[in-house]
Amino acid sequence: MVDGIVETVDQDRGDRWVEIRDGAFDPWSELGRWQGDAAACALFVGRVRATAMDGGPLQALELEHAPGLCERRMMEMVQRLQLEHAAGPVLVLHRVGRLTPGEPIVLVAVQADRRGAAQRCCHALLEELKHHAPFWKREWSGGQGTWLTGNTPL
Repeated sequence: MVDGIVETVDQDRGDRWVEIRDGAFDPWSELGRWQGDAAACALFVGRVRATAMDGGPLQALELEHAPGLCERRMMEMVQRLQLEHAAGPVLVLHRVGRLTPGEPIVLVAVQADRRGAAQRCCHALLEELKHHAPFWKREWSGGQGTWLTGNTPL
């Protein structure tokens, strides 16, 4: 681990940039480092909610992953959806570890020649990550941790 980066799958850093980090990141700074010259860019920044799945206040969200496997799966998703939607460069940053409400947990950004391709790819990639990337989440409320068995609705 270097500078909070747990694992990086990095192919032609301008075309596909996928990272899992155990340290905080500023999505806007990361986008500035990644910027390109495509005509369109769609992005999503996800932050930790302040409310637990049971409706109570959330103290923290803990994320675990299968190192190596998770990065490979994420890169496969990026490659497949990039081709399927005729998208250009893709950036995916995802946090692991213990996060507090309001902290960025995921950044997905997609460039393309047209807004539709960028938006469709970004949306599809986000849903793939949400439902198929091997992450495990535990919510902390009232000093107790509860492993989640499902995802939040769209």
